[in-house]
Amino acid sequence: MFDLVVKKHGCASVGACSALGPTAGRSFPRKVLSASKKVKCIVRGSATPEAVSKAETTVEKEIRPGVTEGVWKWREYDIRYQKSGTSGPAIVAVHGFGGNCDHWRRNIDELGKRHRVFTLDLLGYGFSSKPDPRDSPVNSIYNFDVWSDQVIDFMDQVIGGQEKVFITSNSVGGIVALETAIKAPEKVTSVQVINVSLRMLHSEKQAVLARPFIQMLQKTLRTSLLGPLFFKQIATEQGVRNVLRQCYGDELSVTDELVNCILKPGLEDGAVHVFLDFISYSSGPLPELQLQQCPVPVSILWGEADPWEKIEWGKSFETYECVEEFVALPGVGHCPQDESPELVNPLIEKWVARHSG
Repeated sequence: MFDLVVKKHGCASVGACSALGPTAGRSFPRKVLSASKKVKCIVRGSATPEAVSKAETTVEKEIRPGVTEGVWKWREYDIRYQKSGTSGPAIVAVHGFGGNCDHWRRNIDELGKRHRVFTLDLLGYGFSSKPDPRDSPVNSIYNFDVWSDQVIDFMDQVIGGQEKVFITSNSVGGIVALETAIKAPEKVTSVQVINVSLRMLHSEKQAVLARPFIQMLQKTLRTSLLGPLFFKQIATEQGVRNVLRQCYGDELSVTDELVNCILKPGLEDGAVHVFLDFISYSSGPLPELQLQQCPVPVSILWGEADPWEKIEWGKSFETYECVEEFVALPGVGHCPQDESPELVNPLIEKWVARHSG
C-alpha cells in the first residue's frame, strides 16, 4: 500500500503506508524460533562455505491448520515466510508496502487446498530482518532490484527451483513481481498484479519545477527530527486504522485483526529508519515500462474504489501485449485480496488453471 499515509496526513510529496524497522539478524518471535520442522534448501549461485551453511535450512511451525511459518536465511538475513498446501501448482504471493505475509491470511488457506501457496516478508517488512539503511547509501537496500532478487532466490531455495511458479501480488508488490519475471522469465509462468502501485511519486512523474522541493522534503524527513515525528503520528493503532479505512472500500473490513497485522511489525526498534529511507525512493522501475518488457502473461485485477491507484489511471494497461485480462472489482479498494477474498480467490484459481495444462 503506497502513498496512503502522506495523503492522509497532508504531506503529498512523500508516500508510504506503514514502516518496518532495521536490525539485521534480529531474533524472531518465539513462536517462529520454536519451530519443529526443518527443510533442506538449495543454495543459488556461488557462495562462501559459511554463507552456504547458513542458507541450508529453514525452520517451520504450524500456525493454524494447514498453514506453516518458517524462517529462511537469505544473504545472512532472516526472512519469514508462510506456506499452505502440499500439491498442485506453486503460487508465490507478494505483499505491498507496509504489508507482510499476514496480508494474505484470507487467501492462502483456501488456495492451499488445491495449490502450494507461499508468501514471504520482503526484506525490511513484517518479521524479516531489517538492516539499518543509515549504514548504506540511500535506497541501496530497500529497492525493487533487491526485492526481486529475494523472490528469485526464494523460488530456488525454498520452493526448490525445479518448476515454474505463478506470482500474484498487491500494490508495490506488483512492481516486485513484474521485475522478477523480467529478470528470470524461465522461472515464472505468469504474473498477477492486484491494484499495482503506479508510483506517482517517481521522479519521472513529478513536475520538473517541483522536483528540487520534493527532494529537499524527502531529505529533511530522512535526516532531521521531523521524520521521526511524522512516523510517530502513523505508527499507532488509530493512525493505522485511519489509513486502512481510507484505502478500503468497505470500512467494516478494517478489523482489529487487520490493524494488528499491519501495525505490530511497524513497532519494532528502528522501524522509522526503513520507513524514511523508502519514502525517499523516487527512482527505479515503473509498471508501464515493465509491462512493455514483461515476457510472461500478466493478469490485472483492480479494485474500483481504490482512492489512490485509481482504476482510470491503470485502465490503459489492458492494451499492453503481455496483459491477458483486466478485471475490475466493484466497490473494492486498494487491497482486494484482503478486503474481498471471496472475489479474488476464485480469480486467482482461474488464472492459474488457465496456464496449468
